[in-house]
This record gives sequence, C-alpha cells and structure tokens, in this order.
Amino acid sequence: MSDVTSRILYEDNHIIVVNKAPGELSQGDKSDDRTLADDIKDYLKEKYNKPGNVFLGIVHRLDRPTSGAIVYAKTDKALGRLNEEFRNGTARKTYWAVTDGLPNGKEEGLLVHYLVRNSENNTSRALLQSRPDAQEARMTYKCIGASKSFFLLEIELLTGRHHQIRAQLQRCNVHVRGDLKYGFPRSLENGGIDLHARKLELVHPVTKENLTIVAPTPQNDPVWSYFDLQL
Repeated sequence: MSDVTSRILYEDNHIIVVNKAPGELSQGDKSDDRTLADDIKDYLKEKYNKPGNVFLGIVHRLDRPTSGAIVYAKTDKALGRLNEEFRNGTARKTYWAVTDGLPNGKEEGLLVHYLVRNSENNTSRALLQSRPDAQEARMTYKCIGASKSFFLLEIELLTGRHHQIRAQLQRCNVHVRGDLKYGFPRSLENGGIDLHARKLELVHPVTKENLTIVAPTPQNDPVWSYFDLQL
C-alpha cells in the first residue's frame, strides 16, 4: 500500500478526498496497473478492520499525469448524490497549471473551444468552430505567478471534457510543463505534468455542508516550490 494516509485531505463516514500523485492512476484502465483506488481500499480495509471487499465509488477522475484533489464515495448513497453534483456542475474544480506561455498573450480570460476526441491515441483536439462530433469546452484562467521561463495559471473548468485543459491550451499555442502528448518538448522525471487539481468545492452528499478542499502542490519539484514561495 502506498502512503495514502499522509495524502488524505478529508475523510468521514461517507467520502474520502486524497491528494493524487503525478503519474498515479485514479482508477483502473487497460494497463492493469495498480491504482490510487486500490490503495485507498487497502487503507480502508486495514483502518476499519473490514473483511472481504471494500466499497469505494468512483465519482470523477484525474488524468494519470495530473496531480491533486480527487474525491471517492464510501457509500452508495454518497456516490449517487456526488455523481449528480458533478454532472450538473454544482461541484467546482480549480486547477493550477505551470505553462510556457499565456493564452492569446493575455493574463486572464475565457476560453471557448469545441473538442473532438480521438480514442485511438487518447487525445482531444480543440477546434474554433463547432461540428457534429465535437463537444463545447469552456474554462476561465488567470495568471497568478510568473518566473523567467514559466507562468502559473489558475483555471476553473466550466465544462468537464476529456483532456480539456491540455487541449484548449495547446490550441492557444500554450503547453503544460512536461506534457509531451500536447506539445511540451521535455518530460518530467516523475512521469507527470505540472497540472494540479488545486481546489475542490462541493456540497457534502449527506450533511449538505459546503466543503472547500485545497491540495498542496507536488513535493520535490523546484518549479512548484518556486511558485509556492511566491504565493
């Protein structure tokens, strides 16, 4: 079992929120690699001394190279209500991205594109005009930090599409640090990219309390450390 305990951001009887590491799978895929969900199940089994299989509901996902806050449901009731919350847009997701430029040369703005997914190479392409096989993708961004080489963008997703942030930024000739798939020239040692699910705002599925959960940026990364010191 990985160090799940040290990465728990919130936990009660109904949900658990964990800070996913770069390069870690949030749920199973065709690679059959071990996942964060597997590690959380082992943690729950050990902590609560549960025999047999442990229930853990998948609410949403983060791309494998992406880090940050991800929520799982510990009960059926919580899963159904959280699924609805993410589906109707009540849950708000704020990301931080370290990039090599500013979209359209502007420090803040709204980006609207139309995304076409390519399942063969697991990418999405952002278009300027709609077409029948495309989904509208909308997000806002604001530059909240800068170094000699990079910018730190704070991004709020207004829609939830496959590889949305990465594809929309690429369309603006901007790339997330380490993201070879979408045009950055060099990979990172940890197999991740500098795209981080920084903040999750949601209504608790049972208590109806408003929750705001903030995930610390990845450790041992000099670029993240630089921006952390700035903010």
